[in-house]
Amino acid sequence: MEALGQFIPLILIFAIMWFLLIRPQQKKMKEHKAMVEAVRKGDQVITQGGIIGKISRVKDADEVEIEIASGVKVRLVKNTIAQVLSKTEPADN
Repeated sequence: MEALGQFIPLILIFAIMWFLLIRPQQKKMKEHKAMVEAVRKGDQVITQGGIIGKISRVKDADEVEIEIASGVKVRLVKNTIAQVLSKTEPADN
């Protein structure tokens, strides 16, 4: 019983760390993944390097092409997209 009493503070510290640090970080990662998977042509994005551009083509599951100036296009890995500034509306069929 005495040995269990010594581990209670350690267990409480772990529980507090889980709810204050680990769980919110996992939620943030899940939201970022959903945002990155939802990007499509025409969306204006900011990369982790601070470059603002418009998606001109979604190449495959991991890569997009963005236009950062008139006629200047760069290929990016989707996970480097930090934020979506404006989303395009889906076309009505």
